[in-house]
Amino acid sequence: MSGTDISIVTPIFNEKDTIPRLIEEYNTYFQQNKDRSFEVIFVDDGSKDNSVETIMKLNANFDYKIVKFSTNFGSHAALRAGFLEASGKCIVNIYADLQEPLDMILKMFAQINQGEDVVWAYRKVMQSSFSDRVISKLHAWCIRKYVHPDYPENGLDFVMFNQKIQKELNHNVESNSSFALQIFGMGFKQSFIEYTKDQRKQGTSKWTLSKKLKVLIDSFVSFSYLPIRMVSLVGISFFIVGICWALFILVRKLMFNDLATGWPALLSVLMIGFGVTNIGLGIIAEYLWRTFDVSRNRPVFIVDEIIDSKNHSN
Repeated sequence: MSGTDISIVTPIFNEKDTIPRLIEEYNTYFQQNKDRSFEVIFVDDGSKDNSVETIMKLNANFDYKIVKFSTNFGSHAALRAGFLEASGKCIVNIYADLQEPLDMILKMFAQINQGEDVVWAYRKVMQSSFSDRVISKLHAWCIRKYVHPDYPENGLDFVMFNQKIQKELNHNVESNSSFALQIFGMGFKQSFIEYTKDQRKQGTSKWTLSKKLKVLIDSFVSFSYLPIRMVSLVGISFFIVGICWALFILVRKLMFNDLATGWPALLSVLMIGFGVTNIGLGIIAEYLWRTFDVSRNRPVFIVDEIIDSKNHSN
């Protein structure tokens, strides 16, 4: 069994400006907690700013690996790669901006030692911009409503889990998916812990609006039948409304003959009908694309190189 207690997986994407502080914080934290053994898995997600070279030049007083992707595959793919390389008894994901306090690591580790398989960390309050809060709240509400009722209202930021969970995740590396919801669906013992998220001190967030929307879509298409069910319900609803409208027109025509006919009404019906049809086709296309993507059996990520600090000297 590995002698490493905790593996920390940290995705890196153009984080050259934040890496010096990141290494310094890791050095200090590990020095203060010598009773536990740590390793860090840096996963370089196709950075173009010499992030990897920056890590290697700095004085990192801890064991680490750098997993270099051949190109950018996204943060979720980076975390998956880190989970595969981690050798610790427990694994936690910490991002390079260090908005997640490192003090949370041992608090989560303590709960794992008390028998939990998974410990989730979630924010007490949302400290992001208004648009980010709206999207996060919408995402969390939808997940709670249609995927998993125990999902926190403010969402989840990072997680620690044991080797039992790691084995399942590594055995089922899903593309266009969410490892967090995948863990939720496993049914192992899980607990939650609150924390206050720190402000980002350097660099800019890579978590763009398009990436947030992709996660929202992936969460539903991969873990919920709701979109397909909505297509059926909307179709049935419009069919019923159409029948009622047709009967109303027929009765008015036979009894009063006071309804004007013409292209405006027809155009309105066509616009509504085509709109609903296109929405339905778009949802079905999302499922078909993901089915096609899985059927091609392409890798979720491609590793170009793995650098081990044990074989590297500064």
